[in-house]
Parts: sequence; C-alpha cells; structure tokens
Amino acid sequence: MAAVQDAILEELRRLRARVPQLTGALAADTDGLVLAQDTPGVDPQTVAALTGTTRALAAQLADETGQGDLRELLVRGVYGYVATYAAGAGAVVTLLAQDRVNVGRLHLEGRRAGARIAELVDSAVTEPTEAITKAPAKPAPARARAARTSRAKPVDTRAAATAPTAARTTTES
Repeated sequence: MAAVQDAILEELRRLRARVPQLTGALAADTDGLVLAQDTPGVDPQTVAALTGTTRALAAQLADETGQGDLRELLVRGVYGYVATYAAGAGAVVTLLAQDRVNVGRLHLEGRRAGARIAELVDSAVTEPTEAITKAPAKPAPARARAARTSRAKPVDTRAAATAPTAARTTTES
C-alpha cells in the first residue's frame, strides 16, 4: 500500500505543477481518511474528514434529485475554490485553488487526476486478492461437450411488414 500512496502523492504533485493556482491537493477514501496529501498550511485530516462528510451529502443530493452518481463538487469561497472529484467508488480528490484559477482547467485536470487515482486505488485493492487467489494451476476436468443443434435464423417480420407488395389487379368488363 505504501507504493500506491507514493504513486498517488506523485500524481498530486504533478497536478499541482500543471495547475499553478492550486494551493493544495489531497486524496482521501470515502470515509474521510487521508490516502496522500500535498496541502501546505492546511490540516489534511480535517480537510479529508470534511470532504468525506460533504461528499456523502452531495451524493445524497444528486441521488434524490435524479442526477445519478456524484462526479464532482465545487465550493467557491471569497478567496478561492475547493473542488472535489470522484476517484472511483472508494476515493475522492480534493483540490484547493486560488480565486484566479481557470475553473475549466481545474475541472479538466481534476477529473483526469481522479481517474488516474481511481486506477491506483483499484490496483491496491485487487493486488492482495490476486496473490491469495493465485494457487497452483490444476488442469480443468474434461467435460463432455454437448452436441450443438443448429438454430434456424429468425425471420425478420419487420422487413416483410414494411416491404412494398406488388399486387395485380384485374378488372372485368
């Protein structure tokens, strides 16, 4: 897990380099526990806990109003922005930005970082189970194959219903 945390921290630092107006970035699980952080001057545990709570409320709001799963949350204060992006099902990325940040760029980079961090978190979750489930390979038991019966291709009734018919009309005099 330490390697995953280092990779997440590196992604957060690259993100801060791409968007110079960011003043902090952190990744947390959905329970509000810090996975990695680069937030000078801000208590990361408090931000992660508040992010977890706010994310839960925003997800409930999105669900209740029929908007689907929560993707992102943006809060604008007098001095800047707090933007939270879903990072898969189990994590979020929270970015702190100055008021002069290009919000479109913030969203673009935040979504990309969220997708990359989701991959890292998912790989950390699947690694232990892969190690446990990788037992020595045993040959599969031979099974008798049932004979396949050919299936007739279904007739397309729509084509018959819409095709023009050529009908002859005869008139008697």
